[in-house]
Amino acid sequence: MTRRLWARALRGAVLTGAFAGLVLGAGAGQPAVAAPAINAVDFTGIVALSNCSGSVVRTPNAVSTDRALVMSNGHCFRLLNAGEVVQNLSSTRTFSLLNSAGTGTLGTLRADRLLYATMTKTDVSIYRLTITYGQLQSRFPSTRPLTLSTVHPTAAEPIRVVSGFHRTIYSCNIDGFVFQLREDRWTWQDSVRYTPACMTIPGTSGSPVIDANTNQMVAINNTGNEDGQRCTLDNPCEVDQNGTVTVREGINYAQETFYIAPCIGPGSVINLTAAGCGLPR
Repeated sequence: MTRRLWARALRGAVLTGAFAGLVLGAGAGQPAVAAPAINAVDFTGIVALSNCSGSVVRTPNAVSTDRALVMSNGHCFRLLNAGEVVQNLSSTRTFSLLNSAGTGTLGTLRADRLLYATMTKTDVSIYRLTITYGQLQSRFPSTRPLTLSTVHPTAAEPIRVVSGFHRTIYSCNIDGFVFQLREDRWTWQDSVRYTPACMTIPGTSGSPVIDANTNQMVAINNTGNEDGQRCTLDNPCEVDQNGTVTVREGINYAQETFYIAPCIGPGSVINLTAAGCGLPR
């Protein structure tokens, strides 16, 4: 996982490209945030960090006056301790917003606050930008945030893992779900396991996992077993309900996001006590 913060030579990547259309998202008395149409997945809404990948995201109920959010991995902020939760820190982090083809950047986005980060149960960081969704669309008309799905992903569903750092789209399917994924001192719950075609590499940490049938974000790419070791750094292992450990060398994983959307309330405020919110406190 930690080595996934840094670039290495691309291998096993499947590049795709297309331009998504637009549909109106949900709103409640405010202008709605536009969301991508159901079309081929491209780099719309994708950002590159200095060491990772990420994406501009929205909940289905976001409105144009809400502050825009960027989501990546918790370990892209820093290696957090098991059980550690970070909230509401001042931030000056910047993100390069890619064009839809991934061939260039539209501009730089800036955060003013790290709203949330953890490596417990999941591996996520959520940054608040200095601009609203409406300002994002005004300044960069060709881009749109990714919509967070609010339902559990489905096995065998076709997915795309979109890396802003490498400007690469990996194409595969959800192979299944892991009761517990353990790596070094961290344990993640109900993780997504990819089929072998998604050979994600260092720098892909934080990439959104997009359902190719809905264009919605269903998970965040975060780790993979690189050397066949058992439950060590960069070599996560699978643990089932009975405690049986399975090692799958070369297989990569992501952490689900459906239970994160309910944690994000009006005004892009994180509420860990909201109904349906599954983030640890």
